[in-house]
Amino acid sequence: MADADAATAVEEKTVRLQVAAARQEESGQGIARMPRSVFQALGITEGDVVEIIGKRSTAAVAMPAYDEDQTLDVVRLDGLQRGNAEVGSGEHVKITVTESRPATRVVFAPAQREIRLQGPPQALKRNFFRKPLVAGDLVATTGQQPVQDMPPQVRRMFNTPAYALTQIRLTVVSTSPKGIVHIDEDTEVELRAEFEEPRDARAIINYDDVGGMGDTIQQLREMVELPLRYPELFTRLGVDPPKGVLLHGPPGTGKTRLAQAVANESDARFFTINGPEIMGSGYGESEKRLREVFEEAAKSAPAIIFIDEIDSIAPKRDRVPGEAEKRLVAQLLTLMDGLEARSNLVVIAATNRPDAMDEALRRPGRFDREIVIGVPDERGRREILGIHMRAMPLGDKVEMKELARTTHGFVGADLAALTREAAIEAVRRIMPRLDLDERTVPQEVLDDLYVSREDFLEALKRVQPSAMREVMVQVPNVGWDDIGGVGDAVDKLKEGIELPLKNPDAFHRLGIRPAKGFLLYGPPGTGKTLLAKAVAKEAEANFISMKSSDLLSKWYGESEQQIARMFQRARSVAPCVVFIDEIDSLVPARGSGQGEPQVTGRVVNTILAEMDGLEELQSVIVIGATNRPALVDPALLRPGRFDELVYVGTPDKAGREQILRIHTADMPMAKDVDLAEVAEKTERFTGADLEDVVRRAGLGALRRVGGAVKKVAAEDFTAALEDSRATVTADMEKEYKKMRGELKKRAAEVHPIGFLSEALFEPTRDKKHG
Repeated sequence: MADADAATAVEEKTVRLQVAAARQEESGQGIARMPRSVFQALGITEGDVVEIIGKRSTAAVAMPAYDEDQTLDVVRLDGLQRGNAEVGSGEHVKITVTESRPATRVVFAPAQREIRLQGPPQALKRNFFRKPLVAGDLVATTGQQPVQDMPPQVRRMFNTPAYALTQIRLTVVSTSPKGIVHIDEDTEVELRAEFEEPRDARAIINYDDVGGMGDTIQQLREMVELPLRYPELFTRLGVDPPKGVLLHGPPGTGKTRLAQAVANESDARFFTINGPEIMGSGYGESEKRLREVFEEAAKSAPAIIFIDEIDSIAPKRDRVPGEAEKRLVAQLLTLMDGLEARSNLVVIAATNRPDAMDEALRRPGRFDREIVIGVPDERGRREILGIHMRAMPLGDKVEMKELARTTHGFVGADLAALTREAAIEAVRRIMPRLDLDERTVPQEVLDDLYVSREDFLEALKRVQPSAMREVMVQVPNVGWDDIGGVGDAVDKLKEGIELPLKNPDAFHRLGIRPAKGFLLYGPPGTGKTLLAKAVAKEAEANFISMKSSDLLSKWYGESEQQIARMFQRARSVAPCVVFIDEIDSLVPARGSGQGEPQVTGRVVNTILAEMDGLEELQSVIVIGATNRPALVDPALLRPGRFDELVYVGTPDKAGREQILRIHTADMPMAKDVDLAEVAEKTERFTGADLEDVVRRAGLGALRRVGGAVKKVAAEDFTAALEDSRATVTADMEKEYKKMRGELKKRAAEVHPIGFLSEALFEPTRDKKHG
């Protein structure tokens, strides 16, 4: 009877829960998040060790569930724990109360073949101190601070110095005694240098290692995990399970990594096909290799065949001259059609050029679904940074939110490069303390090693979004404070560019769209290009600057392609400001007979279509600058294209004084210099003219005193004013003022055969050509 009671007691202390994924920031911490009702059922408290029983048993530290999970029967486990228990998200595990015994000896080894480790076992001992371990488990070193809601006794378990700059996965090779153990002060820890084959080759990469694509993972699980794990569902419904999934998106977004994570989480064999490896020199050799991979996968089902860069082995057959490539495409089509409906085999392919693939592959029955893996948004970037910074010892001022906000257009590979560069900056800082003759790093140096906010800021200067590499523009160092005399233009740009890029939700709430384009026009030298530079810096956006010469080509169709490519790139690295200087030469009024009408006419059409076509410009703002707005095609000047026409005129007296103060900020001046008086005498002077006055005054002082000059005097400014003149005449100013009222009208009054207007600056122009 007593035995029966004991058995019942043990049974009561077991709870069955459904597995869900842990949050990214808790990956590698070895925590099991469960509802408080489970704590009561098991009779445990926070920080106690529980055994998790799936197909295999592992251990974790019990922590309370998030508020939204308290009413659900779920246990949240990270990817390593799911792999250790050999269960996937959505499956069930048993949770039982257990005790962790102190270990006399624990042996670790790297879990990846390419890693060779050297270092004091003492660091590992501190890292895994008091954490539950089971022989055969995969564990991760971690230097990140623990989550905030941990009680003090559990917090001590996690507050340990980092073992390395990046998270390292280790296998627990053996423990003495066997079972669930923990490391204490008396435990002997051994670290083996090289990878040791575990008894089961389990997941190194899982969903925790893929950030910023929660929806994509959900879609893939439906398409891949369900058919592989539960083929009977499809049998019951009387439909064939999906055969293939095509992942496409820009390079570096994590397509290959995602496919590996899916294979590991769905407990399937993973076969990789790389284009160049399949290609053979002999007749029929490539097709034979492809058949062999499919045959081997069919024998090892459930299995996933992953074809990376599929466009290289399955290009469009009408575009390739060689017969071998055509035969290979035909073979792949035949193999995918020949897949048995219940063969438990799924093909995943990845490419960043889906348009280069043979269209016969892109139909249901072959690749049933195409999933776009795009550039991550701010939340996605934050998740990816969290993955790469899991075990980084971070300085107090490092804010992941700030880094995510300032890395527009960065894909996963760019963010990995950013964290690596920041780590190298940190290493550079401690280099003087290293003795290069010694092969090991002193422990006290390792303990002092951390990555600061300044390291990340330095790294940001060197790492650019990969989509921007070809048009990489150094972010200008000109801010609003460096521009004077254009207050109205600055206000318009602030509300039209900064506000929608930094606070898009406000526009969504009001149901309005932000402006797509700004045309800065005005006399030469008033600071139009300078304003565009300031926008790029202040809006914290990517900045693409284009000149007409970059976009115009003598080859037919090349100019339009260049413009389409520029807008495509801007979309992929949004939020982005595209600046086109001297835009009148690129988009002259069609039918005006100027330049090469056919080329420029097609260019204008392309820009019109890009700015207001079927593809919406999301968070892409176009700024054009010109001092001849009458020559710009009027179709561009309507709302929806250049919404705002911003006049940048000559500054008033207060503006001129402000500009003079900006240009004389670093100039030592005598007490008799009165900038207000200089501003009074420089009516109609533009910013460029005023800079010239300051330069001439400095040169005059050098000429007057020679190399021993200490200060620039009032007489130098007087002499400079005598040599200078305003580049904008009264007539030009009058014409620009008149033009301000006419530009919008002209956009609506397009002449039937084109916009044939006289240039405002050519009053003597021959009327018969007008």
